[in-house]
Amino acid sequence: MSYIQLDMIDLALAGLLVLANAGLSLWLQLGLERRMLIAAARMVVQLSLVGMVLKALFLAVSPLWTGLAALAMIAFAGHEILARQDRRFGGWWAYGLGTGSMLLAAGLVTIFALTTQLRPDPWYHPQYAIPLLGMVLGNTMTGISLGLQTLTGAVVDQRVAIEARLALGVAAGEAVLPAMRKALKAAAMPIVNAMGTTGLVSLPGMMTGQILGGVDPAQAVKYQILIMFLISGGTAAGAVTAVTLGARRLFDQRQRLRLDRLG
Repeated sequence: MSYIQLDMIDLALAGLLVLANAGLSLWLQLGLERRMLIAAARMVVQLSLVGMVLKALFLAVSPLWTGLAALAMIAFAGHEILARQDRRFGGWWAYGLGTGSMLLAAGLVTIFALTTQLRPDPWYHPQYAIPLLGMVLGNTMTGISLGLQTLTGAVVDQRVAIEARLALGVAAGEAVLPAMRKALKAAAMPIVNAMGTTGLVSLPGMMTGQILGGVDPAQAVKYQILIMFLISGGTAAGAVTAVTLGARRLFDQRQRLRLDRLG
Protein backbone atom coordinates (compact mmCIF):
# COMPACT_ATOMS: atom_id res chain seq x y z
CA MET A 1 0.00 0.00 0.00
CA SER A 2 1.46 3.37 -1.04
CA TYR A 3 1.35 6.57 0.96
CA ILE A 4 0.60 10.13 -0.11
CA GLN A 5 3.72 12.29 -0.35
CA LEU A 6 3.52 15.91 0.76
CA ASP A 7 5.27 18.85 -0.85
CA MET A 8 5.97 22.39 0.35
CA ILE A 9 2.72 23.72 -1.10
CA ASP A 10 0.74 21.27 1.03
CA LEU A 11 2.57 22.42 4.16
CA ALA A 12 2.11 26.07 3.24
CA LEU A 13 -1.64 25.58 2.86
CA ALA A 14 -1.81 23.96 6.30
CA GLY A 15 0.30 26.82 7.66
CA LEU A 16 -2.47 29.23 6.71
CA LEU A 17 -4.38 27.85 9.69
CA VAL A 18 -1.63 29.06 12.03
CA LEU A 19 -1.76 32.49 10.42
CA ALA A 20 -5.53 32.46 10.89
CA ASN A 21 -5.05 31.65 14.57
CA ALA A 22 -2.59 34.51 14.93
CA GLY A 23 -5.02 36.85 13.21
CA LEU A 24 -7.79 35.73 15.53
CA SER A 25 -5.59 36.38 18.54
CA LEU A 26 -4.78 39.84 17.22
CA TRP A 27 -8.44 40.61 16.58
CA LEU A 28 -9.51 39.43 20.04
CA GLN A 29 -6.49 41.13 21.66
CA LEU A 30 -5.31 37.91 23.29
CA GLY A 31 -1.66 38.83 22.92
CA LEU A 32 -0.72 35.34 21.71
CA GLU A 33 -0.03 36.04 18.05
CA ARG A 34 3.73 36.65 18.43
CA ARG A 35 4.28 33.59 20.63
CA MET A 36 2.14 31.49 18.31
CA LEU A 37 4.10 32.44 15.20
CA ILE A 38 7.45 32.02 16.94
CA ALA A 39 6.41 28.60 18.24
CA ALA A 40 5.30 27.52 14.77
CA ALA A 41 8.57 28.76 13.24
CA ARG A 42 10.60 26.96 15.91
CA MET A 43 8.69 23.77 15.28
CA VAL A 44 9.38 23.89 11.54
CA VAL A 45 13.09 24.57 12.05
CA GLN A 46 13.49 21.98 14.78
CA LEU A 47 11.65 19.24 12.89
CA SER A 48 13.60 20.01 9.72
CA LEU A 49 16.89 19.69 11.61
CA VAL A 50 15.71 16.54 13.32
CA GLY A 51 14.80 15.06 9.95
CA MET A 52 18.32 15.65 8.64
CA VAL A 53 19.92 14.28 11.81
CA LEU A 54 17.74 11.16 11.78
CA LYS A 55 18.57 10.53 8.15
CA ALA A 56 22.26 10.60 9.00
CA LEU A 57 21.75 8.40 12.06
CA PHE A 58 19.80 5.83 10.08
CA LEU A 59 22.72 5.54 7.65
CA ALA A 60 25.35 5.30 10.38
CA VAL A 61 23.59 2.85 12.78
CA SER A 62 26.18 3.53 15.47
CA PRO A 63 25.58 2.96 19.21
CA LEU A 64 27.78 5.98 19.92
CA TRP A 65 25.80 8.39 17.76
CA THR A 66 22.47 6.94 18.86
CA GLY A 67 23.51 7.36 22.50
CA LEU A 68 24.67 10.94 21.95
CA ALA A 69 21.41 11.81 20.21
CA ALA A 70 19.46 10.30 23.10
CA LEU A 71 21.49 12.24 25.69
CA ALA A 72 20.94 15.47 23.75
CA MET A 73 17.18 14.85 23.75
CA ILE A 74 17.20 14.20 27.49
CA ALA A 75 19.30 17.30 28.15
CA PHE A 76 16.87 19.55 26.26
CA ALA A 77 13.90 17.90 27.99
CA GLY A 78 15.56 18.57 31.35
CA HIS A 79 15.77 22.24 30.47
CA GLU A 80 12.05 22.24 29.68
CA ILE A 81 11.28 20.72 33.09
CA LEU A 82 13.34 23.44 34.75
CA ALA A 83 11.60 26.18 32.78
CA ARG A 84 8.16 24.97 33.89
CA GLN A 85 8.88 25.23 37.62
CA ASP A 86 7.60 28.25 39.54
CA ARG A 87 9.54 27.18 42.64
CA ARG A 88 12.87 25.61 41.76
CA PHE A 89 15.31 23.75 43.93
CA GLY A 90 18.57 25.53 44.59
CA GLY A 91 21.93 24.59 43.10
CA TRP A 92 22.39 21.68 40.72
CA TRP A 93 19.16 20.14 42.02
CA ALA A 94 17.19 22.62 39.90
CA TYR A 95 18.31 20.90 36.69
CA GLY A 96 19.67 17.60 37.93
CA LEU A 97 16.57 16.30 39.72
CA GLY A 98 14.21 16.36 36.76
CA THR A 99 16.86 15.41 34.20
CA GLY A 100 18.22 12.52 36.24
CA SER A 101 14.76 11.13 36.97
CA MET A 102 13.87 11.38 33.29
CA LEU A 103 17.12 9.73 32.19
CA LEU A 104 16.49 6.82 34.54
CA ALA A 105 12.82 6.31 33.73
CA ALA A 106 12.70 6.98 29.99
CA GLY A 107 16.03 5.23 29.41
CA LEU A 108 15.04 2.04 31.20
CA VAL A 109 11.59 1.88 29.58
CA THR A 110 13.04 2.46 26.10
CA ILE A 111 15.75 -0.17 26.51
CA PHE A 112 13.15 -2.57 27.91
CA ALA A 113 10.96 -2.14 24.82
CA LEU A 114 13.85 -2.40 22.37
CA THR A 115 15.22 -5.59 23.89
CA THR A 116 11.99 -7.44 24.69
CA GLN A 117 9.11 -6.34 22.42
CA LEU A 118 10.50 -4.68 19.29
CA ARG A 119 13.88 -6.47 19.12
CA PRO A 120 15.41 -4.64 16.12
CA ASP A 121 18.78 -5.79 14.80
CA PRO A 122 20.86 -4.26 16.27
CA TRP A 123 18.76 -3.41 19.32
CA TYR A 124 20.04 0.21 19.36
CA HIS A 125 19.02 0.87 15.74
CA PRO A 126 18.16 4.61 15.63
CA GLN A 127 15.13 4.02 13.39
CA TYR A 128 13.44 2.45 16.41
CA ALA A 129 15.37 3.78 19.40
CA ILE A 130 15.11 7.52 18.73
CA PRO A 131 11.37 7.77 17.87
CA LEU A 132 10.50 5.46 20.75
CA LEU A 133 12.59 7.45 23.21
CA GLY A 134 11.04 10.67 21.92
CA MET A 135 7.49 9.50 22.60
CA VAL A 136 8.31 8.13 26.05
CA LEU A 137 10.48 11.14 26.88
CA GLY A 138 7.89 13.77 26.00
CA ASN A 139 5.23 12.29 28.23
CA THR A 140 7.65 11.47 31.05
CA MET A 141 8.83 15.08 30.95
CA THR A 142 5.25 16.29 31.37
CA GLY A 143 4.65 13.94 34.30
CA ILE A 144 7.85 14.93 36.10
CA SER A 145 7.31 18.65 35.59
CA LEU A 146 3.73 18.45 36.88
CA GLY A 147 4.82 16.30 39.82
CA LEU A 148 7.60 18.66 40.93
CA GLN A 149 5.48 21.75 40.35
CA THR A 150 2.64 20.32 42.43
CA LEU A 151 4.96 19.02 45.15
CA THR A 152 6.72 22.32 45.81
CA GLY A 153 3.47 24.26 45.66
CA ALA A 154 1.71 21.86 48.02
CA VAL A 155 4.58 21.87 50.53
CA VAL A 156 4.65 25.67 50.60
CA ASP A 157 0.86 25.84 51.00
CA GLN A 158 0.83 23.12 53.68
CA ARG A 159 3.88 24.37 55.54
CA VAL A 160 2.03 24.99 58.81
CA ALA A 161 0.37 21.57 58.77
CA ILE A 162 3.63 19.79 57.91
CA GLU A 163 5.56 21.55 60.67
CA ALA A 164 2.75 20.76 63.12
CA ARG A 165 3.04 17.06 62.27
CA LEU A 166 6.81 17.24 62.73
CA ALA A 167 6.34 18.91 66.12
CA LEU A 168 4.11 16.01 67.18
CA GLY A 169 6.89 13.57 66.39
CA VAL A 170 5.70 12.41 62.97
CA ALA A 171 8.54 11.36 60.64
CA ALA A 172 9.34 13.68 57.75
CA GLY A 173 8.27 11.14 55.13
CA GLU A 174 4.88 10.70 56.71
CA ALA A 175 4.43 14.44 57.33
CA VAL A 176 4.94 15.28 53.66
CA LEU A 177 3.00 12.25 52.36
CA PRO A 178 -0.23 14.19 51.55
CA ALA A 179 1.76 16.61 49.38
CA MET A 180 3.52 13.73 47.65
CA ARG A 181 0.23 11.99 46.91
CA LYS A 182 -1.17 15.18 45.44
CA ALA A 183 1.93 15.59 43.28
CA LEU A 184 1.85 12.00 42.00
CA LYS A 185 -1.85 12.27 41.15
CA ALA A 186 -1.17 15.43 39.15
CA ALA A 187 1.69 13.70 37.33
CA ALA A 188 -0.42 10.66 36.45
CA MET A 189 -3.56 12.43 35.23
CA PRO A 190 -2.40 13.32 31.68
CA ILE A 191 -1.53 9.73 30.75
CA VAL A 192 -4.59 8.35 32.57
CA ASN A 193 -6.83 10.72 30.63
CA ALA A 194 -5.02 9.91 27.40
CA MET A 195 -5.46 6.16 27.84
CA GLY A 196 -9.12 6.61 28.74
CA THR A 197 -9.94 8.60 25.58
CA THR A 198 -7.61 7.00 23.03
CA GLY A 199 -9.56 5.18 20.36
CA LEU A 200 -13.10 6.48 20.78
CA VAL A 201 -12.33 10.17 21.28
CA SER A 202 -8.90 10.59 19.72
CA LEU A 203 -6.50 8.79 17.40
CA PRO A 204 -2.93 9.42 18.58
CA GLY A 205 -0.38 10.95 16.26
CA MET A 206 1.73 7.82 15.94
CA MET A 207 -1.20 5.62 14.99
CA THR A 208 -2.57 8.21 12.59
CA GLY A 209 0.83 8.62 10.95
CA GLN A 210 1.22 4.89 10.48
CA ILE A 211 -2.23 4.54 8.93
CA LEU A 212 -1.59 7.48 6.61
CA GLY A 213 1.72 5.87 5.72
CA GLY A 214 -0.02 2.69 4.56
CA VAL A 215 0.40 0.44 7.62
CA ASP A 216 -2.38 -2.05 8.31
CA PRO A 217 -4.73 -0.48 10.91
CA ALA A 218 -4.67 -3.59 13.10
CA GLN A 219 -0.87 -3.45 13.27
CA ALA A 220 -0.97 0.29 13.94
CA VAL A 221 -3.33 -0.35 16.85
CA LYS A 222 -0.91 -2.89 18.35
CA TYR A 223 1.95 -0.40 18.15
CA GLN A 224 -0.17 2.31 19.74
CA ILE A 225 -1.20 0.07 22.63
CA LEU A 226 2.45 -0.81 23.20
CA ILE A 227 3.46 2.84 23.17
CA MET A 228 0.73 3.86 25.62
CA PHE A 229 1.76 1.14 28.06
CA LEU A 230 5.41 2.19 27.78
CA ILE A 231 4.51 5.84 28.29
CA SER A 232 2.50 5.01 31.40
CA GLY A 233 5.42 3.06 32.83
CA GLY A 234 7.95 5.78 32.06
CA THR A 235 5.73 8.53 33.45
CA ALA A 236 5.10 6.65 36.68
CA ALA A 237 8.75 5.74 37.22
CA GLY A 238 9.96 9.26 36.48
CA ALA A 239 7.34 10.98 38.61
CA VAL A 240 7.83 8.68 41.60
CA THR A 241 11.61 9.12 41.43
CA ALA A 242 11.49 12.91 41.08
CA VAL A 243 8.78 13.47 43.70
CA THR A 244 10.40 11.13 46.23
CA LEU A 245 13.85 12.66 45.85
CA GLY A 246 12.37 16.16 45.80
CA ALA A 247 10.45 15.54 49.01
CA ARG A 248 13.57 14.19 50.72
CA ARG A 249 15.52 17.25 49.57
CA LEU A 250 13.04 19.50 51.40
CA PHE A 251 14.09 18.04 54.76
CA ASP A 252 17.49 17.91 56.43
CA GLN A 253 19.04 15.14 58.51
CA ARG A 254 17.30 16.46 61.61
CA GLN A 255 13.96 16.16 59.77
CA ARG A 256 13.38 19.89 59.64
CA LEU A 257 11.43 21.40 56.74
CA ARG A 258 13.88 23.39 54.60
CA LEU A 259 11.96 25.63 52.23
CA ASP A 260 15.12 27.70 51.90
CA ARG A 261 16.34 24.98 49.54
CA LEU A 262 13.82 26.24 47.01
CA GLY A 263 14.92 29.10 44.82
